[in-house]
This record gives sequence, C-alpha cells and structure tokens, in this order.
Amino acid sequence: MNQQGYVAAPPYSQSQPGMGHFSPGYGQPASSSLYGHYGDANPSSAAQSGMLKTSVPFGSAAPVGSPPPNARQFNQSNVQNGPSTTAQQSHRFTAPPPSYPPYSHPSQSSYPNCPPSSSTAQLANQLSSMQINSYGPSNAPNSPPCMPSGPPPSLQGPPPRPQQMAFSPGAQIPPPPASNVNSHSSPPSLPPMARQEGIPGSSPLHANLPQQLSGQASGPGFPPQYGNYGPPMAGAQLSYPSGLPSGPAQLTGPQQKKLDPDSIPSPIQVIENDKVSRGGQVYATNIRGQVPPLVTTDCVIQDQGNASPRYIRCTASCFPSSSDMAKQAQIPLAAVIKPFAKVLPNETPLYVVNHGETGPIRCNRCKAYMCPFMQFIDGGRRYQCGFCSCVNDVPPFYFQHLDHTGRRTDHYERPELSLGSYEYVATLDYCRNNKPPQPPAYIFMIDVSYNNIKSGLVKLICEELKTVLDRLPREDQEKTSAIRVAFVTYNKVLHFFNVKSNLAQPQMMVVTDVGEVFVPLLDGFFVNFQESRSVINNLLDQIPEMFADTNESETVFAPVIQAGMEALKAAECAGKLFIFHSSLPTAEAPGKLKSRDDRKLVNTEKEKMLFQPQTNIYETLARDCVANGCCVDLFLFPNQYVDVASMGLITMHTGGTLYKYNNFQVHSDSHQFLNDLRKDIEKKVGFDAIMRVRTSTGFRATDFLGAIYMNNTTDVEMAGVDCDKAVTVEFKHDDKLNEDSGALIQCALLYTTISGQRRLRVHNIGLNCSSQLADVYKSCETDALINFFAKSAYKAILSQPLKTVREILVNQTARMLACYRKNCASPSAVSQLILPDAMKVLPVYMNCLLKSCVLVGKPEVSTDERTFHRQLVMSMDVAGTQLLFYPQLLPVHSMDVNSDAFPAAVRCSEERLSEGGIFLLANGLHMFLWLGVSAPPELIQGIFNVPSFAHVSTDATLLPELENPYSTKLRSMIDHLKSKTPFSMKILIVKQREQPEMVFRQFLIEDKSIYGGASYVDFLCCVHKEICQLLN
Repeated sequence: MNQQGYVAAPPYSQSQPGMGHFSPGYGQPASSSLYGHYGDANPSSAAQSGMLKTSVPFGSAAPVGSPPPNARQFNQSNVQNGPSTTAQQSHRFTAPPPSYPPYSHPSQSSYPNCPPSSSTAQLANQLSSMQINSYGPSNAPNSPPCMPSGPPPSLQGPPPRPQQMAFSPGAQIPPPPASNVNSHSSPPSLPPMARQEGIPGSSPLHANLPQQLSGQASGPGFPPQYGNYGPPMAGAQLSYPSGLPSGPAQLTGPQQKKLDPDSIPSPIQVIENDKVSRGGQVYATNIRGQVPPLVTTDCVIQDQGNASPRYIRCTASCFPSSSDMAKQAQIPLAAVIKPFAKVLPNETPLYVVNHGETGPIRCNRCKAYMCPFMQFIDGGRRYQCGFCSCVNDVPPFYFQHLDHTGRRTDHYERPELSLGSYEYVATLDYCRNNKPPQPPAYIFMIDVSYNNIKSGLVKLICEELKTVLDRLPREDQEKTSAIRVAFVTYNKVLHFFNVKSNLAQPQMMVVTDVGEVFVPLLDGFFVNFQESRSVINNLLDQIPEMFADTNESETVFAPVIQAGMEALKAAECAGKLFIFHSSLPTAEAPGKLKSRDDRKLVNTEKEKMLFQPQTNIYETLARDCVANGCCVDLFLFPNQYVDVASMGLITMHTGGTLYKYNNFQVHSDSHQFLNDLRKDIEKKVGFDAIMRVRTSTGFRATDFLGAIYMNNTTDVEMAGVDCDKAVTVEFKHDDKLNEDSGALIQCALLYTTISGQRRLRVHNIGLNCSSQLADVYKSCETDALINFFAKSAYKAILSQPLKTVREILVNQTARMLACYRKNCASPSAVSQLILPDAMKVLPVYMNCLLKSCVLVGKPEVSTDERTFHRQLVMSMDVAGTQLLFYPQLLPVHSMDVNSDAFPAAVRCSEERLSEGGIFLLANGLHMFLWLGVSAPPELIQGIFNVPSFAHVSTDATLLPELENPYSTKLRSMIDHLKSKTPFSMKILIVKQREQPEMVFRQFLIEDKSIYGGASYVDFLCCVHKEICQLLN
C-alpha cells in the first residue's frame, strides 16, 4: 500500500495549547448552525454570503498556487486505506445555544477559551483554501526521512511532488461585523457545515504554551472567555481548540466557496476502495507484517504461518523499534484478539495436535508453545525459542531431520510448525484438580414475578425453550449435545426443579433462605435434554400456570447467581446461567439494590459513580463465578431503572453477554428477543478459560480490555468465551526491538470444550519493526485503533471525569497526526491539514466515539442505557466497533432487484437523504427504515403492501413477507445485515418529518448532534487547530 498523505488546507486555524480543550469563539449564536459563515456573530452577514442552506454543497476553494506539473487530480475514489478508528474525546459544552427548530443544529460561539481573533477575513480565506494533496509514498527516495528528531522538513531534502486536488474558487466570505458579546470582538465562526454548539471552556492542558501563535495578531487582548449566548443546553459537547490565526499572511489566495463535504476523507470511499482492491481474493498470511484487508472486506483467509486477521488484528502491523519512537508517535500498540472467531465455510478449521501424555512442547524458559517462530538447530536436535532466544532440546519423539534450508522435513505435516493458529489436546496437568473435566451445563433461571407473568414473557420463554433446546451446541462429529440442562424459577424465593427422566411429573423444591442459599438437590437437577424431554416439556407447560395468580412483585438477584454457581460447583462442571430478569432487585437479600439514577450527577466529578456497582457483593460474586467456571448471560426486560452497572457486572467479568429490551411487549419485541436467545444458546463456547499473551523480547503486554477477570497482571480469566468476544491487549516497549527478528506475539487460551475436553488454542502473529516513523504510520489500521481507544476510554470513565477522558482522546489524536506531519510529510504550509493515508478517516471515527452516549453526558439518555452500551463495547471485536461508531446507510430505493449485489452505502449525513428515497440504517444494535415523504408509491406498495406513504404504519417491527421483487430483496438485505452481527436488530420504521425521526438522526454521525457533539467538519477543524498548535 502506498503511503500517501491526505492534505487539506483548512479553513481552520491554529489551535490553543491543550488538546481536546477547545476555546470559545467559533460560530455565532445564530438560530441555526447551517446559516451564516465562519466567525459571524451577526446572522445577517450569512445572508449576504449566500450560504443559507445545508443542501448547498460546500465547494472548496482552489489551493493557493498552481499544482505541480505532475499533479494528478485526486478524488475520493483513490483513497486506499481503511477507516480510521482512533477514538477521541470531546469536551463538554456548557454554554448552549438558543432554542432552535428540530434539526437545525444551533451554532454557538462558545468554544471554550478561544482567544479572540481580530481578523476574521483571513479565516474565511483559509477555509476556502482547503486543499487535499495526496503525497506520494513517504518512503520515496527523495522524501524526508522520518526521524524522531532533526531539522525541520524544509531542511531535509526535496519533497515528492504533491498530487493536489483543486477546488473551484468561489465567492470570498466577507468579514463579519464585530460583536460586543462578552466585551470582545467576535471570533471567526465555523463554516456553515462546520459549526459546533456552545461549548463550555476548559483550561488548556499545557498552560505553559503560548496562547498566541507566532505571527498571529493577539486580538483585542482579552483573556479567553466563555461566550454566554443563550441558555445553557444540557449535555456534554465537544470543545474546540483555540482561536483562529490572525494576520495578513493567510489572506492570499483565490476567493472561496463553502467547504465541500465530499472533499474531506470518506469512510465509505475507504471501505469501497478496499473491497474493490482486495474483496473476494485469497489473503495468505505467509508474509510477516503485511497489512490485512479491512474488516468490512469479504475475502478468504489462508493461514500460512501467521494467525488470520479474524483472530488477531493489530493497531499497526509494524511496531516502532524503540520506546522513544513509540512515545513520539503516540500510536497505541495493541492487538484485538478474538480467540474463538468464526471461520468461513470455505476456510480451513483449526487442526488439533495431540502429543499424548507428553502434552504440548514448550520453551523451558518462557513457556511459549511450539510454533512457526521456533528455529531448529544442531541437525534438528535442539531449537531456539523465537520469543526469549533460549536453546531447548527437542524431545526424542519429536525429533526430525532438517533439509538443506535448515527447515524440518516434516514442516508442512505439523500444524504447529507451519500454521499461525492450531489447538493442542491438553493433558491432566492443565485440568482443575488434575481431573478430566465434565461436560458443561446450562441453567435456565426465570424471574416469575407479577410483571413477567402478566406481560406474557414467562409463557413466551417456556414455549421457546421447548424447541430451542434441540439446538444446543455439539461437537461436529457428535449426533447430540453433551451439555446438560437445569431449570430454576424465582421471585423473592427460589424454586428448583427435579426433571429426572424416570419421573411422571417434575418436582419443585423451594429455597426460602436467600441469605445463605443452597442447592436442595443434584440428582435430577442436571439432565440430558433428549432423555428427559417429556418431563421438561411438562414443566415448561406448567410454569406459566403455576405462577399465574402471583402477586409477588419483588425479586432477588445475587442469590439467584449464587445458587446457579453452587449447583455447578457441586456437579464439578463449568457452565452457563441464562437469567431472564426484569426489575431492580429490591427484596431483602444479599445484593439488594436501590434506585440511584441521579441525572444531576451527569457532567459532574461524581458522574463516574453512575458506572460503578453500588455494592461490592457483585464484585465478590463475579470473582467466585470465574473461579468456578460459571458464565452468566443476562436477559433484561426493564420498564424502569434496573442499575445495569451493578447487575451487569457479573456478566461482564464472567465473559457472558448482556441483552436489554426496554419496555418489552410480547407482540412487538418477541421476534428480536427469540432470535437473540436462539443465537445465544446455539453458540459454541469455551468454558473455564484462561488466556496468556507472550511476546518476544523488547516489549510486553501491559493492559487487557474486555469482558474478562484478572487476578494478576498476566492471566486473563474468562468463565466463558464465545465467537463474538474479543480482548484488546496493549503492548509497551521494555527494550529496543530488533528489525530483523520483528515483534512476535503468541496468544494461548486454555479452555474446556462443549464436550468436556481440555484444550489449548494457540494463535501466533509476527509483526515488523522499523526505525522509520513512516513505516509505522503506513501500517496502521484505523478500525483497530478505534476499538482500542473506545475500550480504553470506557475503562477510564470508571475512575476519571468524562471531560478529562474526552480531552485525552482529542489530545492523542492530534499528537498522532502532528507527529506524522512533522516527521513524515513533505514540507508544506502550516495551514494545510495533512493526514496519513492509513489514518485519513481517523478523525471521523474519533468524533463518532466522542459523540457516543457513554462519553457525551446528557440527562436525556438514561444511566442504564449508557452503562449497557459501555459494557457491550468492552467485549466487541473490530468489526463490531467499526459498525457501531459508523453505521451503514443503504439507499433502498436504488437497489437492483435483478442483482445479488446490495446498493452501495452512503455517508451518514442528513445531506445524503432525499425526500424521494428510502434508506436502511444499521449499526449492529439498532436498525431503521427511513421513508422520505415522496418515496415512490410502487416501492411503498412493494415493501408494505399499502398504496402510499401516508398509509404506512410505523408500529410494525417486522416487514410483511410479500411475494414481489422489492420485498424479497429488502428482506434479504436485512437478513444479511443481521447475520453479520451478534445481536438481532429490531427494525424501526421512521417517516420523514415525524417525531420518531429525531431518534434516527442521532445515528447520522457526520452531522452535529442535537444533544452535543461536533459535526465531522467541525471536528476536523478542531483537530487541525490542535495540530497547528503542537507544530508551532
């Protein structure tokens, strides 16, 4: 992949010292953020500049000066890299905008701490002179070397000739009149599309940095202030960096039009380009350090010595060779490991290696397992470990001669020598108490309190269990599943059932002592479903009737988990609890919770408490569950606050999955719930798992993020791990890395299979190392970066204020990009924004992360919803976070019913919607079908079987199954999208200009959010200003 710099000479200006801390002073307090222009405190000037509509495309201006002779026109279609995923955090905006009509995002001039700039005209010019220069390969002979330090770019030799994209000049934006709000002249405002709502100020992170850039007029000389335009709007918002540069230097250049959104890097284009260049091909893993196809590209992976990117994706395929370089670049070095990832049917499943009683061969010193990185020497009698360089003797049974290249003659016959991923059968040394494990068991625990009985939920669950248990996971060669099942119901007390196959009727035993819960029976509690089918079906028919007259509305929760864990412990097996629960556990019992959904804590120092459990009993219980191999999957059906932070904690630490269905209605939500339940029960799971990540010398794993439990600093424990769970591991240098041997990583996972066999699953990957920063930037993967940033930010909010976390994210984004600009890009004007080709969509993803409901504190979003979202992301893989932060938006009206292909996705922005269109949006958790008011009647008829837009009901959560090409095609698109995600998305039908459309618009993440959060263009301006500040 060639290393190209994406260059934009922005309309934005240099930033203030702290990252992520943006100053007040962009934009006017006008009524709509789409009116007016940069820095205008007076809306009337907007009209003069003719920039009143969002629908007007932003035409960017021609770059200053003519392009070099060999410049080629550069457009989005030749963008090569994957979407960038670094997450950045935005700051809260406290000084909010005046009231405004539904979707116009009000623009405010309250970017915190923006030193006022007296000359707005030059900003307008800058904005208009946005250029995109795609620099040729950074490692071209004539490009400046990427050294950690050294002379400025201008002293480092001639640059490669930039390939520029020129935009047509437009009308120059007149400088706005000064305004006397807050006693200082109004700073330049953002371009119509690039404005942010009022933002409360935050103090600069680096107070010792100069407030003004050199050569910049200091403005009227007032200290930074918050603009107080309009009443404060609740919710955190992105704060923007400093004031825009002043001074005549930037006034040159042609006159300008608005910034064209099509001129800034597009995630959709990056995804499409990768599909075109690598889709449908075979990707062989035989070359160390190669950059894999994006997660959004379908291809066949062939393991030839390094683990498939389905199992391990790294934030960079080339690590910096020294810690100084790593600190300078600020690029997180991390791997997202998904040990049980599904492989495609046309890819080879993992081979199982069995060395009998000897067990796996390991290095005597570092305990790494035999893998392709071991070097055989001394005629094959010894081998040198690739991780610690220790020389080990080869066991006699394993000896084999070497060929003329020094490779064993049986190299290709042994998976552990020729493949990146494989499994070993573990010996008794790897088993609990040195005894072979029992097959795991599943316990179904149903809340039978008043609400669940009356809503029909209990009956729905019981009916489904009768059929879904036929689909319990089993080994490929087995006819039936080895998993045993058990049943418990509960409200304030627990009911255990004996469903032994020789009974005529199930027997119930009640445990009323929930303070010290015990299991009243073992024989007949865990049974084989096939053998006890008739008794189980009998029980499932009786449960809804048994509790039909209950008036008990209080429930317990912690004792339910305690009972399930004790049952598994007594049966000496690992397993999983499936808990179906609907209310806050308020009954007198351990783990009793009280409502604490205090929205007043949002945006305060105490906000972090909302994400922490309210009692430590859940921490203790989680630890005990992990120690006993008890994984907990929780299905929540809340009608009000249930304290997900406390109840969901055990699910998270045991490697389980949390599902939540707000205000569950059997008639509208059962389809989504039953699909989730079926997927969950059918998943292949590894139980009682422990994972260790080993590395070659020079670096080590330092932090682990995921649905995991850690008793020490090295062992990642998971009571259960399934095909959707990923653990993100961060690495740090502890010495210099060798460029010849590279950076090697081995992930070993010890677990119990669904048939009760103890196995070791090993994944190996080799990465390159380089002393050239350009090589590191070229090898980055934005999607993996965003996964890391999201998880690390979501972990940090447990201990730090959200504002601090957001600032850190913005800061790090700017530092990564500034380092590239300083060390790898060709010399160019500071007013140009230059992005590494592999990270050119990092800002849009980072902005999406900053606008996520977890990081933008807004009282409108419940604490439970934020905690739920946080917990899901902590165990997500790269594909999951990519889709969550940048949803897929498909124009249904342009689908070709005669083709298998789906319509190409469009960017997530209101500008891409059209009144005559129908759009499908999906982010892995939610799915919307948006109907424009003028959508074609034949399409409406084909999809909904009604004559027009007005007749469509928005209550339906399933599309009718009609026998026509439109209906068939759309339903196949929806099914395809659902098959790719762990959760079954309920479809919501949204009609243009109706109230529910507000919810849909929150997912158009390139636009400004009404609750707080910058538009993509705004955020790009902000990041550019931060970069300029760093470079100056």
